[in-house]
Amino acid sequence: MSAGMRPLVIDADGHVTEPPTMWEQYLEARFRDRAPRFALDDAGRPCQLLDGRPIMRHALRLTLPAGYPETSYVPRAGGFDPQERLRDLDAEGIDVAVLFPSVGLYVSDATDPALVTALCRAYNDWLADYCRAAPARLIGIALLPLIDVPAAVRELERATTQLGFRGAFFRPNPYAARPIHHPDYEPLWACAAALGVPVTVHEGLSDWVPTLGRDRFENPAMLHVVSHPFEQMAACAGLVLSGVLERHPTLTVAFLESGAAWLPYWLHRLDEHAEIWGHLLPGLRMKPSDYFRRQCMISTEPGEEAIDAVVAHVGEDHVVWASDYPHPDAPFPGAVTKTLAAMGQLSAVARGKILGTNAARLYGLDARARC
Repeated sequence: MSAGMRPLVIDADGHVTEPPTMWEQYLEARFRDRAPRFALDDAGRPCQLLDGRPIMRHALRLTLPAGYPETSYVPRAGGFDPQERLRDLDAEGIDVAVLFPSVGLYVSDATDPALVTALCRAYNDWLADYCRAAPARLIGIALLPLIDVPAAVRELERATTQLGFRGAFFRPNPYAARPIHHPDYEPLWACAAALGVPVTVHEGLSDWVPTLGRDRFENPAMLHVVSHPFEQMAACAGLVLSGVLERHPTLTVAFLESGAAWLPYWLHRLDEHAEIWGHLLPGLRMKPSDYFRRQCMISTEPGEEAIDAVVAHVGEDHVVWASDYPHPDAPFPGAVTKTLAAMGQLSAVARGKILGTNAARLYGLDARARC
């Protein structure tokens, strides 16, 4: 099928794999000995060391094959090589990839604001160079030092106005004991709204910041299955019920990498609680589900079987598609094919919106772009 006959395909949540040399080349010299580096923890498990303490222990157990290091592991080259990424996009029929970090998801485990700020700047500078290989197809999302809100505002402004990034992401977990709806973040919401870029909410499996499910599970697969949707649900409740979206009506928020099937149940529950206990929620002027439809989107994953029910409940304009490439739960090759197979009950118009045009609207991209 020719490019003009097929829908635009935008991966609304892909990832890069930061090479170890990134910190040596981009991080300020005075911080380099504190940057993430591969190591083994006290139990002999693979991890990264950040500022002298282990991070990514759960994440690496989900990433590396059973039997590692005896079993070889070679990361997909497109994670760190933009030319290889473009070849993979072409092979898969993806026009644009919106890029999030891998190691960078865990800089929030550091406690020194100056170090976190330097790590975010270094990552964003590296990602900007990665994206320069094809600026219309490789789109950066900013890593922010959320431990220091004024520094986060400055970095969001720099990343969007100087580096060409099209948004920023939040981990839904608390930073410095602040939940996502904490009043300290008001300047950041105002900045994103003024810049016209979205805030995307994206979970990881941190070792140190509070994570829903950690008090119940040590097994990384069990923790992963709980933390991603539950953290997103908590973030959605916080942003809506506390009045963040009411106070910032032009702010756009996207909830990523947790599937979409939880959303109909959650919006119903939020609406029900607002109806019964609205006197405890003075920041609301509308139903919670109306705020979501006004300002929010959610990502669906390849093969998600409940996507038709999500669209029926929230509408076809509020769902984007994401591959999670090159992480181990990303089907590659075949992500787009698997997605289309799960969308068989949806109209061609709805499929086109979910695969591409909704993400183009979310990130302010050219919906006419084709590879």
